[in-house]
Amino acid sequence: MTTTPVSPIDLFASALHIHPDGDVQAGERRMTSSDCGAWQIATFHVATDADVHADHWEMHPEADEAVCCLSGGVRLCFRPARTGGAEDMVQLQAGTAAIVPRGRWHRLELDGPSDLMSITLRHGTRLEKRTGTR
Repeated sequence: MTTTPVSPIDLFASALHIHPDGDVQAGERRMTSSDCGAWQIATFHVATDADVHADHWEMHPEADEAVCCLSGGVRLCFRPARTGGAEDMVQLQAGTAAIVPRGRWHRLELDGPSDLMSITLRHGTRLEKRTGTR
């Protein structure tokens, strides 16, 4: 057995990548597709809607996503199933999370400065500019 020095990882500066073989590595945050097959745990200090790309829809086709509110508050919005329909919304307060089903288009809006964590497999992730109510 070998021993490797263990040091702290700044979760607000990098992401954790959990690989199918069980390896966990700190690395660059990936907002869109990655071919490494790793799940990503990413933590963010956010202050404005621009920090959470509120003007874009996001979708993960390969896996569910856990959206976790560590501090502050956030609204998790889901794109309507049909044009002209109303968005569904889930309010998250500090210490709560919601599971976004794979393939479900979603976006975030902040109630104020917050710390958020997302956990998902980013492979195939898509972003679309939000237009109107769709």
